[in-house]
Amino acid sequence: MMNIGALSYLEPLEASGGSVAVLDALAEMVQKAGLQVGDRLPPEVKLAASLGVGRSTMREALNRWEGLGIIRRRRGDGTYLTAQVQTARGPLPTMIRLEGEALLRVLDVRRVIETGTVRLAAQKATPRQKVEIATLCDALHAVVAKGLPYQEVDAAFHAAICDATGNPMFGQLLAGLTAALERPKESPFSRTAFGLRALPLHRNLSDAIVASDPDAAAAAIMGILDSVQEEILEMIACGPADPA
Repeated sequence: MMNIGALSYLEPLEASGGSVAVLDALAEMVQKAGLQVGDRLPPEVKLAASLGVGRSTMREALNRWEGLGIIRRRRGDGTYLTAQVQTARGPLPTMIRLEGEALLRVLDVRRVIETGTVRLAAQKATPRQKVEIATLCDALHAVVAKGLPYQEVDAAFHAAICDATGNPMFGQLLAGLTAALERPKESPFSRTAFGLRALPLHRNLSDAIVASDPDAAAAAIMGILDSVQEEILEMIACGPADPA
């Protein structure tokens, strides 16, 4: 059902608010109006008019929510809520909390895909591929030890594991998950420090694949994802630590 009445919870924003202010206002509207998963949001043009912002600003904000899996657009039908939205009640801004919750949803998908991926890699990796995976793991730890951004090397490490399965669809699926949840630079989930506590566990994963041990590989990837989940939950509950 469409909730035009939800527009009554919106007030014009300051001109300098930008898409983040729009998203905060939309989150407050969703909560106050009691919108639930499956409900249809008011039309984009009406949302923009109620907040006193341009269509491009509203579209940018809704694109962000769509990327986080909070809404789904249906061509010719409208925009539907696909995840529960509540405004923040602690130190974490609403959008950052919603981003953390979206990352948790992505982790659920990664558990399913990556467990099978690393098992297959452990079974099928060639000697050359095992050397490449171990070398990239060494490079990853070296980059982290220098305090440099590690995301690019980490992506290469996981891509090499996907390649070792012999099935390119594993890499495509994981790359699609990453692209679907692109994070702004100012997000605490984009900081170099985020995810660092899981980095030592990558050695366990590398060693398991080199040893052709699928059970150990599956346990290692679950340990990595558990560590990331724990960190996200801490940030949602307490807010991100101040950057060093």
